[in-house]
Amino acid sequence: MISPNSKVTITDKIIATTILPLIPSFVTPNHITAFRFASIPFVAYFLTNGFFKTGTVLFVISAFSDAVDGALARTEGKITEWGKMYDPVADKLLIGIVVAIVVSKFLGRELAFIIIFLELWIVVWAFYRKRFLHHDISAKKVGKIKMILQSFGVGFVLLFVVWPLPVFLALASWLLYGAIVFAVLSLFVYKSI
Repeated sequence: MISPNSKVTITDKIIATTILPLIPSFVTPNHITAFRFASIPFVAYFLTNGFFKTGTVLFVISAFSDAVDGALARTEGKITEWGKMYDPVADKLLIGIVVAIVVSKFLGRELAFIIIFLELWIVVWAFYRKRFLHHDISAKKVGKIKMILQSFGVGFVLLFVVWPLPVFLALASWLLYGAIVFAVLSLFVYKSI
């Protein structure tokens, strides 16, 4: 375990007072990240097989677990090298799988391809920076904004699948295009550090 190098955010404080007291003390941020990894095949199964309500609920829980593990790590000083490396990988796998399944179907393969390509590029660049340049690869503000936009964008696509209101697809589209902008910005932020 290493000392925290990320500032505690307002969101972290809210989660720390509302959600974290409900989590048993033996649960670590890495356990929550492992849960996110474990949930991905189930999310994919439900969405692929037309169980959209169940898949959507599990996606929301899994995506929200990212905020929970981050709050737990930062507020309780439980940031680890493993978590810094694999928490973003779990996020990217979760988003990538859902994008491949539902965004490609309802918003187009091109948009899905761009999102997945940028996520892969970010992962490869982070591993390179960590392994060969020995740089810190903890999430920066633009990367966090990208993840939030992606999660809400994918969430609106899933809402459209469950309740087919065109406004959900319009919102999803704008949020996902915004996420693309922040993905590109995050690559520049990491290159300049």
